[in-house]
Amino acid sequence: MRSRLLAVAIAAGLGVSGFTPFAAAAQSQMPATTTSSDAELAQLKAQLAALQSKVDQMQQQQVQPQAVSTPSASDDSRLTALEKAVNDTTIGGKMYFDYSSIDQKNSLTGKTNASGTGIDVKRFYLSVTHQFDDIWSANLTTDFNYVSNDGETNLFVKKAYVQGKFNQAAVLRIGSADMPWIPFVENYYGYRYVENTLTDRLKYANSADWGINLSGDLGQSKYLNYSVSAVNGNGYKNPSRSNSVDVEGRVGFVPFKGMVVAVGGYTGDRGQGLENVNTIHTAQRFDFLVAYAGPGFRAGGEYFSAKSWNNVLTPLADKADGYSFWGSVNLPNKFSLFARYDHANLSKDINPSAKDVYYNAGVQYEVNKGFQLALVYKHEKGDVSGAALFPLPLANVKTNEVGVFGQVAF
Repeated sequence: MRSRLLAVAIAAGLGVSGFTPFAAAAQSQMPATTTSSDAELAQLKAQLAALQSKVDQMQQQQVQPQAVSTPSASDDSRLTALEKAVNDTTIGGKMYFDYSSIDQKNSLTGKTNASGTGIDVKRFYLSVTHQFDDIWSANLTTDFNYVSNDGETNLFVKKAYVQGKFNQAAVLRIGSADMPWIPFVENYYGYRYVENTLTDRLKYANSADWGINLSGDLGQSKYLNYSVSAVNGNGYKNPSRSNSVDVEGRVGFVPFKGMVVAVGGYTGDRGQGLENVNTIHTAQRFDFLVAYAGPGFRAGGEYFSAKSWNNVLTPLADKADGYSFWGSVNLPNKFSLFARYDHANLSKDINPSAKDVYYNAGVQYEVNKGFQLALVYKHEKGDVSGAALFPLPLANVKTNEVGVFGQVAF
């Protein structure tokens, strides 16, 4: 557009400057009766001058928007603030899914409704972390899960906390955050997307809860680590409070890189003690872990024992314990083999026949750094009978599952 205006202006200028001698020459050669009068020549010059003025005005209007669009200092500051907010915010996610066939039988009633073939999206975490400065940050992690067998669909908050990382030995979290035990064991196990760890699978611990957590690594070589939480006790799905807080803690010793020996424990009423509800027993749990996670293989074992975990409000106390062993080895071409075995006594005092045996085995292929697929076989057998005071016929539930399990992380 601007080039056209300049062309018009040049043409107009040439017309004005070149018209005068041409008109003068024409006048000298023409008869007086046919030449243009001075008045007509002046009128034509005036029209050309008016045209030149309009061209100048249009050029001025073209320049003005460009001047307005020039960023101001306030625009620069807002752009800088937006860029900083984006750079200080991290978005991530993780998805667990499977396509499998389940065959589940009750020894008394036959096949259960859990049997069948289908797709499960067991977990989908979406997290946002914002770093305010070198110390303070905040995290929000939502959790979605859908299980086709029972039609369960949930969307809820898994983690929501403010963190103050004062140094590697003191990291404070306030809100719903990771508990000291389950996430720690998962890091060494490495196959959470295939199955929960022992205490998580049997519901003898929570992976996250609402409260305060303090954790850190001690020593320059990080040979000691710890984590302690004071929480409501109901788990991350239920933030309601009770008359007292529960406490879970862990201390880990790292003799060399990849190796850990850790002990942990839990005590509290699991959020059951309310103003008008008195607890009878205190839930307690002891944990022990020995594990190694290196570049070539993983191996580990976990043990727990619990007292009155499910009997905080009941007259009879009870005990439970169990152990889990696992191992995996990396193969060429991004393949790896893994296996695991669990055994648990679920009611040692009230119902000694209640036991759980679980094992799995499979082969994993790493599609890329954030995407793994595994062909897995699982077996679980749960033996259940009536309490000593009310004996019932022995029953057991056997579950066999074969399928492809996957994990996507970004």
